[in-house]
Amino acid sequence: MFSRRDMLAATAVGGAVTAATMTTANATPVKSDITFGNPNDPPQGAINAKNPRSITDPGPQNPAIRDQFPGAFSPPATDVGSMPLSWASFNNAPRRIQNGGWARQVTQDSFAVADTISGVNMRLTSGGIREMHWHQFAEWAYMTYGTCRITVLDELGRPYIADVKEGDLWYFPAGLPHSLQGLGPDGCEFLICFDEGKASEFTTLLVSEWFTHTPPDILADNFGVPAETFQDIPLRDLYIFQGQLPGDLAADREAVSGKGAPPHPFTFSLGSGAPARETKGGSVRIADSRNFTVSTTIAAALVTVHPGGLREMHWHPNADEWQYWIKGKGQMTVFNTGPNAVTMDFNAGDIGYVKKNLGHYIKNTGDTDLQFLEVFRAPYFADVSLSDWISRTPPAMVAQHLNVSEATIAKFPKDKPEVMPS
Repeated sequence: MFSRRDMLAATAVGGAVTAATMTTANATPVKSDITFGNPNDPPQGAINAKNPRSITDPGPQNPAIRDQFPGAFSPPATDVGSMPLSWASFNNAPRRIQNGGWARQVTQDSFAVADTISGVNMRLTSGGIREMHWHQFAEWAYMTYGTCRITVLDELGRPYIADVKEGDLWYFPAGLPHSLQGLGPDGCEFLICFDEGKASEFTTLLVSEWFTHTPPDILADNFGVPAETFQDIPLRDLYIFQGQLPGDLAADREAVSGKGAPPHPFTFSLGSGAPARETKGGSVRIADSRNFTVSTTIAAALVTVHPGGLREMHWHPNADEWQYWIKGKGQMTVFNTGPNAVTMDFNAGDIGYVKKNLGHYIKNTGDTDLQFLEVFRAPYFADVSLSDWISRTPPAMVAQHLNVSEATIAKFPKDKPEVMPS
């Protein structure tokens, strides 16, 4: 006999999946011969645990962490096997705090599966400067808060200066020198992606360090001024420091004019642009080399999913997917050969990763809009929709695979809905 406490514990953990035994149309129980989980293995999931104590956890645990991952603590019965962890977060990444702002990063060193892209979250105060520098890899960024002034010089000596706001992007090809500065009234915050999983924000090529580690007579010869000119240069890197607010944008542009502007802008308005796809379930906005011409190594999609909506079952044939979760909460299941299917939960500030060609979907599990970025080390965005494939395969062929009627197959959505409503 089980105690009432045992039954309550079982209900608390398995209640969500119990709802899966009812249809949404008329709350009629599904047929009793339907199984849950991999039919080739012993039945899995709380719904298949006949002994309620099978799903209790009397051992040491951290409820604050456990409750953030209900999909891991009580996975859907259809989950099977295991895969490299697809979750990481900026929320537990150490911040490098300086006078003028801070930065934190997630690279492959701490997120093993992410070998194509590393990520940085940075904040600059009003006037705060990320010092002049360049990288051995390309830099792609998305503004999440405030306004920022960017400067960059192309390989032909043509300067580009612009102010970016929430929802805007910038892209700096590898080797092009640049700087960032927060503007009023409260600076800015942004996401940076590098097109290399091991790339670190803390090992960039800094202008202050090169000056410091060059003999004064070489500096004098290089710049055509006396060596004494450089007697007060900083002896340590600046990285992020508090500076004075810049002047008018037009004045800054005028001060460095002379060689003309680069042929393609280094910035792009993603958040305010027209969606590439919009349905009752949400929207998808895309930025890649087809509309953001300068961005030749990184493509991205900004996805918004309304409450209860679903980023449809799909996969990406041309690149791994690196995700940044901006707001809301959701649950992602990734499908691989084996079979392997693993479900994880995500919140704002988290990072997800899905290997190329692995099937996956994302469900909005909150009561507000879910918004996240899909970022790819690729020149263009590409995905394959499961429903599109099914609906564009001869119905007789599909019917023999799924044991459903051709009339039912005709109701499946066509033309890649991207985001399905609840």
